[in-house]
Amino acid sequence: MLLALPVEAELQSSRPAGPSSVTASTQHHDATITAPASTAEPMATVPPPATTPEPSCGGTLQGPEGSLSSPRYPAPYPPNTLCIWRIQVEDGLAIQLKIESLSLEGTRWCLFDRGHRLHPLAALCRFCGDVAPPTINTNSNRLRVTFVSDNSVGALGFTAHYRAILPSDKSCAWDEFFCDQGLCIHLGLVCDGFHDCTDKSDEANCKCGGSLTNLEGQFSTPSHPQPYPHQQLCLWQIAVPVGHVIDLQFHNFSLEWQEDCTFDFVEVHDSAGTDASSLLGSRFCGSQLPPILTSSRHVMTVLFMADEGVAEDGFFATYRARNATESSPSEFSCSNGECQARELVCDGWHDCLDESDEFNCTNSSCQQIQVEMCLGLSYNTTSFPNIWLTIPDQQGAATMLQDYKVLMELPCYQHLHLLICSLFVPKCTPDGGVLQPCRSVCLTAEQRCQQALSLLSILWPINCNVLPDSNDPVECFKP
Repeated sequence: MLLALPVEAELQSSRPAGPSSVTASTQHHDATITAPASTAEPMATVPPPATTPEPSCGGTLQGPEGSLSSPRYPAPYPPNTLCIWRIQVEDGLAIQLKIESLSLEGTRWCLFDRGHRLHPLAALCRFCGDVAPPTINTNSNRLRVTFVSDNSVGALGFTAHYRAILPSDKSCAWDEFFCDQGLCIHLGLVCDGFHDCTDKSDEANCKCGGSLTNLEGQFSTPSHPQPYPHQQLCLWQIAVPVGHVIDLQFHNFSLEWQEDCTFDFVEVHDSAGTDASSLLGSRFCGSQLPPILTSSRHVMTVLFMADEGVAEDGFFATYRARNATESSPSEFSCSNGECQARELVCDGWHDCLDESDEFNCTNSSCQQIQVEMCLGLSYNTTSFPNIWLTIPDQQGAATMLQDYKVLMELPCYQHLHLLICSLFVPKCTPDGGVLQPCRSVCLTAEQRCQQALSLLSILWPINCNVLPDSNDPVECFKP
């Protein structure tokens, strides 16, 4: 049995000295965090004679952080053992305790029946079994942890870590939900239909899917921006008036990554259903923002699925209906009503039938690309000096690119050549400015080329985090 409590809670529950409320069972080992009924220390059960001395346990821990574990851990703990740790940190601080692993024989006293769960921020809690509890945030600078075992067969025990924190810095692990100004609960309890938090926030924002019929709107995964619950299936059906199409844009996107996106994923369908033939693009997962997706008609369906494993922060998305003849925000409207990608504007080529994509493009700061390694790109004008890499002219860029020739020739990512060139020989915009590549392009290239680079003992040379974190064609360049 493991007992831990803030010391002031112990004092508040004190009574005249008498028998301890901590009693070892005669049949089980268990672990609890609970308040004793008196201030008198429990007496250690005398272990049976042994040929070798048992390892010591318990003691006073006063550092800003530290660890503790059951005797012999990770080997099974001995029978008839009593360990008491007293943790104390500086005044004005609180203690955060994380039981990192737990394997203790459980008893009926440790069964967390709903309605009898003990709040970790209160004076007592009780844990046993083989599932480690969530992070425990206390309101005290003193904590007592007690471990008791009886005379039956032992299990592997526990290991825990504590640290001193400011009372305002209470937090939970990445796979836990934070509520009640310091309570941590497992994600499996979020949106399960029961209120495990006093403030009921674990059951708020749990709406998943639905029908969206306004001309514009927004939706997100349950609990966003906190991690979404496990085992979710959400279906949003967007239906706007006939004669309109729908532009869908993701603004935040973080799902569990897997190469085939089979664990947690989003699918967007160009229909009122989810048939494979209507899929727009592909399945999306990981942390790369999907592109702006446009339906071909007035309906669109968004499917989100999450398994029982890792949960990330999910996504936030907006949609907007527009007349079917109106260009999307990421497109250029030609004078004859055609829509073309914005990156084709003023690139030296006539993509609109009326050639309006090349009107008013006589900006003296744009110049034809002359760097041989970067000819034949999806754009053919650039501008110097390159203020990001302090390159004065195209000749300087050509010289520096020689050091990246091996990298540019790797077949690991189809847009790698374009990415490298757009850094050294950036695309010139119609107003005479230049565009850096979008961060998502750089991160994708880094991820897909890691294996090839490791075989060549080459490190990825680009700091992707300095590039614009956007998919807006006005802010950055994307293939």
